[in-house]
Amino acid sequence: MKKTVVIGFVGTQLDSGTNSSRWERWRPTVSLTQHESLIIHRMVLLHDQKHQVLVGLLKSDIAAVSPETEVVPVAMNIADPWDFGQVYAALYDFAGQYPFDAEQEEYWIHITTGTHVAQICLFLMVEARYFPGVLLQTSPPRKQRNGFLGSYTLIDLDLGRYDAIAQRYAKAEADAIMLLKSGIETRNPAFNRMIDEIEQVAVRSKAPILLMGQTGAGKSFLARRVYQLKKARHQISGNFVDVNCATLRGDGAASALFGHVKGAFTGAQQDRGGLLRSADKGLLFLDEIGELGEDEQAMLLKAIEEKNFYPVGSDKLAVSDFQLIAGTNRDLGQEVLEGRFREDLYARINLWSYELPPLAHRPEDIAPNIDYFLAQQSTELSRKVSFNKEARQKYLQFATSPAAKWLGNFRDLSASILRLSTLADGGRITDRLVEQEIMRLVKLWANQADNSDIQLNNLLSAEQLAALDLFDRMQLEAVVKVCRECKSLSEAGRQLFAVSRSQRGSTNDSDRLRKYLAKFGLEWGSL
Repeated sequence: MKKTVVIGFVGTQLDSGTNSSRWERWRPTVSLTQHESLIIHRMVLLHDQKHQVLVGLLKSDIAAVSPETEVVPVAMNIADPWDFGQVYAALYDFAGQYPFDAEQEEYWIHITTGTHVAQICLFLMVEARYFPGVLLQTSPPRKQRNGFLGSYTLIDLDLGRYDAIAQRYAKAEADAIMLLKSGIETRNPAFNRMIDEIEQVAVRSKAPILLMGQTGAGKSFLARRVYQLKKARHQISGNFVDVNCATLRGDGAASALFGHVKGAFTGAQQDRGGLLRSADKGLLFLDEIGELGEDEQAMLLKAIEEKNFYPVGSDKLAVSDFQLIAGTNRDLGQEVLEGRFREDLYARINLWSYELPPLAHRPEDIAPNIDYFLAQQSTELSRKVSFNKEARQKYLQFATSPAAKWLGNFRDLSASILRLSTLADGGRITDRLVEQEIMRLVKLWANQADNSDIQLNNLLSAEQLAALDLFDRMQLEAVVKVCRECKSLSEAGRQLFAVSRSQRGSTNDSDRLRKYLAKFGLEWGSL
């Protein structure tokens, strides 16, 4: 059977007393050794040098009531027992030197005596396992007729032993994850793993988060959900400020973000607070952050790191403490290499970065998202809207097929369900409506594909485009599209050469794709 060792501070008030009346009141340290059913093998008394007399008296009293208890005084040099740093450092040094033997001894860390700072430090030391034991809380007797022994309680900080508490923590975490997903039972494993990590980061960190992905992939939607989660946990109290940086152009960009003072420029007829100040104590979502100009990037970096900035035309600092989430559909790493985005700002916002997969890569999540958008429309239209069985099957079959491009991602899906819900007589979406909607979507995506050569205008010169046969241009457009949907050159190569690679003795998909692009003077990074 293990020996019981109690470690705690001497109670300079609760344990004090020199005359015989001290035996008529509750003294935590001494009373603990008076319990007949409890054997304390060793009592380690932590104390300041100036309390040597009290320690000697306690040692004598304990010997009188519990001669089997060894009392070990440990003097500590703590100038200010209310100074957290001093107390924690002293306990840390003690823990490092004490010969703990958890196999032979059981340690109870007494948190009733000592200053509140000492009690907190003991709690933290046990939680961090610097003290390999449990907390001991003693309490005075409720009524004098029950004697002066009081009671004691052991508190094990290993929450794994408390099923009910562990279940509550697990439920709270699951609820947070479902909040981030708006209650949508997503099934894509990679997406679910990403959301699990974002939930942990959101509640444990105030560092910036970078969300990457195509337009309509849900960056703004997810950012708002992170805000709702953090506000529910009382981690932020301010507003959610959603800014599309692509709409901030020219001289007005800095003014919109950072504000200005009256007279800062022509037309500045009054002070303007700016969006960063609107986000104070809240969350600022900067979508398409890669669109910001160089000056705005420099000002934003200062605001992130120092929580202050200069409004346009002002020599007085403005203060704003906000959580930042940035969104982009660009490769910011490549933008840095090409000198269009500040390396130091990219490093600052890239601590937690997540790529939101496009809807076309998440076919298993289309059905639950359809249900989500249908519920939304039912609320907005004040009537229940649903598919009949055949119509739902036909729509899902198309929506999850290669023919469904979902070029606008969730925006396309949301708009599609809105159209179907609006046209549904009696709230029933029929086969005929689905057939019409499929034709509408195919035409929509075909029109967007017809304009895809505009994308090549940004990659090739007019002379290069004029020299391309229609066959070559259409093939290059398809290759560029695949490249932009993939995270890496090798992933794009695997998709493009999935069949022919099995017929080759030596396969290097990345090299084949690199050589193909080089024929047009293109590199992976330029896409």
